Amino acid sequence: MNNNTPTSDPSCQDDFDPNSLPVEIAIAQIKAQTQATQVTQQIPTENSLGLVLAEPLRSDINVPPHNNSAMDGYAVRAQDIQPNAVNKLTIIGRCLAGETFTGEVIAKSAVRIMTGAPMPDGYDTVLLQEHIERQEEQIVFNTAEKLVSQGQNVRYAGEDIKQGDVILNKGRHITAADMGLIASIGIASVLTYRPITVAFFSTGDELQSISQPLEAGQIYDSNRYTLRGMLIRLGVRYWDMGVIADNPDSLRSAFIQASEKADVIISTGGVSVGEADFTKAILTELGNVNFWKIAMKPGRPLAFGKVNGKLFFGLPGNPVSVMVTFYQFVQQALRECMGETEATPPLMLQAKAQQKLRKRPGRVEYQRGILSTNKTGELIVSGTGDQGSGILTTMSRANCFVILAMQTTTVEAGEMVTVQPFSGLI
Repeated sequence: MNNNTPTSDPSCQDDFDPNSLPVEIAIAQIKAQTQATQVTQQIPTENSLGLVLAEPLRSDINVPPHNNSAMDGYAVRAQDIQPNAVNKLTIIGRCLAGETFTGEVIAKSAVRIMTGAPMPDGYDTVLLQEHIERQEEQIVFNTAEKLVSQGQNVRYAGEDIKQGDVILNKGRHITAADMGLIASIGIASVLTYRPITVAFFSTGDELQSISQPLEAGQIYDSNRYTLRGMLIRLGVRYWDMGVIADNPDSLRSAFIQASEKADVIISTGGVSVGEADFTKAILTELGNVNFWKIAMKPGRPLAFGKVNGKLFFGLPGNPVSVMVTFYQFVQQALRECMGETEATPPLMLQAKAQQKLRKRPGRVEYQRGILSTNKTGELIVSGTGDQGSGILTTMSRANCFVILAMQTTTVEAGEMVTVQPFSGLI
């Protein structure tokens, strides 16, 4: 071999780079370095949305606390009802929600009852008011037309939650439904993990913040705004450090400040081949870097490591690459840092491609798609247009990723592909 033959490292335009990590190995390496926060706080239930439980929640009561009516109607005794016959029962009182009927049980009787009202002692069945005819102080109904069974339309004590049940586990990311569940057992405050703080900044002398005039050669920085939105959806605290100048002193200072105040650091830009040596030197000085490249498109230049003991993600500079890498790598790590242990894996579905899809082998590709259903109810997916990593408009139009495996080359229209809905990511 001629020693004077010029050589170069694979670029982001190349299909295969032997130095790029497979996606699943990168995820495993990130997981191995990620630890949950141990700092807890007691928070009022009404302020707990989006936080993560630091202990299991156990109920001290039954829910519902007593047998009650599931419908508006009449409480009766099943033993008083004759099958295949016209039945007449005498109304002896009523019971509204929040009240208790204290009258005596009488054969062939009924108690007017409202939804949620406690079942009168001795009565075990509720007839819907729509199924009976009221004649003064009697109800009349035909069991040949409407079958009556014991216990119908009754909610039993502890049917939803039994006293002593664990209703939510430690590591649960609290949802709106969870808040109602917690309130249903009378808990006024919960122990949660403290939200983590994520510091992020963009690098690049060509970047300008919005509301500022563009100078020659400049572009507006969109990455910090997509990052801000994704972080807010996760419920973390964030520190937007702005745009950091492309020089060693500024970058070193930004990393030091971020590591002192935040739990996780995210940068965008400055990790591609042209700048990698410069950034890598600073990161090596302040911490360590586990990897620099992922076998994926878009988003190959992804750096991961630690800065002064804090997790660091160096995302690419192109806007779509930032979002793809955040959703595939960063988001799960942040959830684990928050103490979340009940996060479900991202939803994956099979859908029928509506047009021919192309890629070259050598890396997994995350194309933007629009997932919908056709007239027969089948899931279908169509493209959003140009798949360039800087085309943010196609990301805005998309509602899913179309995931094409490493060795896939072509998907014909009508073939099934794997899709990852954005709604399953956030």
